[in-house]
Amino acid sequence: MAKLIAGVALLCAAVVGWAQDYPTRTIVFVVPFTPGTNADSLARLMQPHLSQRWGVPIVVENKPGASGIIGIDAVAKANPDGHTLLFTSTAFGTLAAMNPKLPYDPDKSFAPVMLLGTSPLSLVVPNNFPAQTVKELVDEAKKRPGELNYASAGTGSVFHLSMELLQHEAGTRMIHVPYKGTQGVINDLIAGHVQASLMVFQTALPLVQSGRARMLAVMSSRRAQALPDVPTIIEAGFPNLIVEAWTGVMVPAKTSPAVIAKFNAEVNKVLALEDVKAAAARIDVTLAGGAPETLDALVKREIKQWTGVVQRASIKPE
Repeated sequence: MAKLIAGVALLCAAVVGWAQDYPTRTIVFVVPFTPGTNADSLARLMQPHLSQRWGVPIVVENKPGASGIIGIDAVAKANPDGHTLLFTSTAFGTLAAMNPKLPYDPDKSFAPVMLLGTSPLSLVVPNNFPAQTVKELVDEAKKRPGELNYASAGTGSVFHLSMELLQHEAGTRMIHVPYKGTQGVINDLIAGHVQASLMVFQTALPLVQSGRARMLAVMSSRRAQALPDVPTIIEAGFPNLIVEAWTGVMVPAKTSPAVIAKFNAEVNKVLALEDVKAAAARIDVTLAGGAPETLDALVKREIKQWTGVVQRASIKPE
């Protein structure tokens, strides 16, 4: 027993020592989406602060493709030494719900590091559409079942599944029109070819501010600072429809717990900086932080929720 205890002690000392030396070279933040997304914005917000604190270069590498699968899979197969990290989002859960045969295991291929922040989705309609409230949109959809269209940035996206969640709660039957990305959604919404869409708040904000679209609600428990007159989805009468886009950090599953703990502690310190909080507020991101378990619980909860939506609405991958 004494030998076993001594062996464990030596192993723990080695792990702690390795964590103290970490990082030893360039760190790569892999963002499985295009530049400008919440995950990308937060990765770039963290980049200079952590690079300065640790004295090593940090590279933000965008690896979009297959709705995020390509970049996520690249991190799953990366060396688990803490030098390759995944900045992922709500899509992590929707992909798992939509694709039972992913090249990685969403439950076993990763270890959570932390939840960075959340941002509300927003329900948007063309400026010339008559509905001024969520209730009026629902009433119009009920009067014209199968006639109104809603757009999303792709089948199985959080925007698609969240609208199906809304339809289930409201008892409506609007037709889904999927696009390959957000720009097509914006163009056709402004032109009035589709009657509604869910977007990340920071995408919808300039459309509303320029008078090209109207926001009926934010899908969160609090009103957005930038548009305080827009009600929450709770105030609109749907208390079960809080859907926020989140960004979290993960690493390959076999990464040392000591390295994860060190990265988590450093990022929590960065999130407390006033300039970081101000930068996040400008894009209406609520910074989170905390322990890895917070992200782990969120991911498990969302995979279960989105799987239920997919099955109920009989949604199939494209």
